[in-house]
Amino acid sequence: MSACTKNYSRVVTEPLTLQVYSVSDLTRNIRFSLEENFSDVWVEGEVSNFKLHTSGHMYFSLKDAESQIQCVMFRRENQMIGFELKEGLKALCFGRVSVYPARGSYQLYVARIEPKGVGSLQLRFEELKEKLRKEGFFDIARKRPIPFLPRTIGVVTSIDGAALRDILHVLERRFQNAHIVIVPTLVQGPTAAPLVAEAIADLNIWNQVDVILLARGGGSLEDLWAFNEEVVARAIFESQIPIISAIGHEVDTTIADFVADLRAATPSAAAEIVMPEKEELVLRIQALKERAIQALRSFEVPLQRLDELRKSLSGVLQNAVLFKKERLSALMGKLEALGPLSTLQRGFSVSVKLPDENVITSYRDVKPGDIVKTKLKTGFFTSQVKEVGS
Repeated sequence: MSACTKNYSRVVTEPLTLQVYSVSDLTRNIRFSLEENFSDVWVEGEVSNFKLHTSGHMYFSLKDAESQIQCVMFRRENQMIGFELKEGLKALCFGRVSVYPARGSYQLYVARIEPKGVGSLQLRFEELKEKLRKEGFFDIARKRPIPFLPRTIGVVTSIDGAALRDILHVLERRFQNAHIVIVPTLVQGPTAAPLVAEAIADLNIWNQVDVILLARGGGSLEDLWAFNEEVVARAIFESQIPIISAIGHEVDTTIADFVADLRAATPSAAAEIVMPEKEELVLRIQALKERAIQALRSFEVPLQRLDELRKSLSGVLQNAVLFKKERLSALMGKLEALGPLSTLQRGFSVSVKLPDENVITSYRDVKPGDIVKTKLKTGFFTSQVKEVGS
């Protein structure tokens, strides 16, 4: 009893220095400690108790077999999530651990979230994309034009998938005469990629289609992964037939999209691209026909005008020729009236000095002894000059 009294007396009588924290101070220190040591961490677990608040913030728990941690992902961070966050999803969350002071509980403030396995797949995607880019797989210059109104369309897809139904529905609506060859194949799973590549190769060996539609419905990155495999990329690259890729939805992007000659947002969009609507073609042909008729009609007036001009020009030329003939006849008449022949007709003669036959117009043109030729109205005679004078 005395021992107990002695110990009690020592506790009571000896001065003690105690550090007392307020709840806020203690919470603040714990928060600082957590944030200092767990500011950038990846946490793996299963999503549970997911709630999307009206504010746009996401609240959920991340758990494993033994523990769980509360998580919050604010609206500004969750706007870029490319998948649906839901109960039971295995996820990888990146963020910082801190304390929510109002409840005194620690939680993970999530800045980025990915379905489990996406991180490694995304890395493989980027590595293969860069490799193929360096090899020229994505060069625009090597991409082939898609034929207009192809006679035969090859479709590589799952025989029982929604993608095939969508393609057939669109083609039937747009152009019922289209000839379609379907090469069924797996489009998901570890064995899908080589089968897709083989289907593309088979169509090239057969060489009876004008274009190939490579199609699959939407899904996660893992679901679409067959179209991110190098074997498929090389099959598309080596194809001699133009290929349109229609993998997943508009937001989905695969390696096949980069290598293909053309990417369509969806399988339905691919069918619309490859086959113009028959009614639209008929309307376009009719419009071209009407334009041709109108063009021919527009030539009729100029042609008629040309005929009129030709006729008018012909009259002008005839009048001009007639006028020239009449004028020439008048001039000829004058020349004949003034010429030596006309003089001879009137009873005069013309004498020329031989041998040059220069006309003698003066006594000075000759001298005694010169031979002169005299032309008469009928015939001529020659004489020798005996005497000259004025």
